[in-house]
Amino acid sequence: MFNKNDFKEYRSKIGFSNANELKNFLSAKDIKSEIDYSYINHLTQRLKDIIISINKIIDNSIKVIDFDKFCKDNIDTVLSTLKLSNLLPKFNNQGRRPEEVYFSWMRGSVVSHYFTKALGTIFGIKESEISIIGKDNLENIDTFSRQPTADLELKVDDKIIRIEMQSGYQGINDIKQHKVLEAKRQFINSGIYSVVIHFDFFNGQVAFVNISQIKEDDMNWITRQQMEGQTVFNINQDYFVWLLTDKCPKLEDLKECLFE
Repeated sequence: MFNKNDFKEYRSKIGFSNANELKNFLSAKDIKSEIDYSYINHLTQRLKDIIISINKIIDNSIKVIDFDKFCKDNIDTVLSTLKLSNLLPKFNNQGRRPEEVYFSWMRGSVVSHYFTKALGTIFGIKESEISIIGKDNLENIDTFSRQPTADLELKVDDKIIRIEMQSGYQGINDIKQHKVLEAKRQFINSGIYSVVIHFDFFNGQVAFVNISQIKEDDMNWITRQQMEGQTVFNINQDYFVWLLTDKCPKLEDLKECLFE
């Protein structure tokens, strides 16, 4: 019967004393492609096109007025920083192309900034009272590690609420399990509520989910085969309370579903 020494000798004979190096060789993960900046530019324009489409149909009360400035501040300047810092080649996630990771990250960032005005309207506070607490920092690529912490924090009455704005683009609307576990830990330890505001751009609807108190036996927990069998919380249609073409809801409309 073959044993580990036989395998080690085989790897040595074909030129690999390190098993991980052979794995990378066989999967071609050791080959680093150059960033396709033409592709990056097309993706960047698509980001603008998506926001332009949303800005056309959104209620005037939360619409971005100076759209050119918004794009410059939240898209063009960010891309310039990524290029100057040489961070784009380090955008990698389970073998995906850096350009695709860039697009996914930027899409979430742009949506979060775009709807900050709406967030103030919904919770009845000034935009300046919304704190950014997310760990994505352009100056340090190490903090781009998909931390399960929320993006924003605000205070309403006596409640501290952490907000994560997330988006769906294919009509599949889930919340990853690790985000729920982190939210429950925060609530138990600090009494902080965590709310996911999920934008389903495929159907034009928005859900509000207090993930601090989702029960382990909730019927909406599913295994998503498209995500390598990960356990996710599927956002039931009952959580969707805002159609993007309508005025955004106010906190009094959401209290029952968020803080029951």
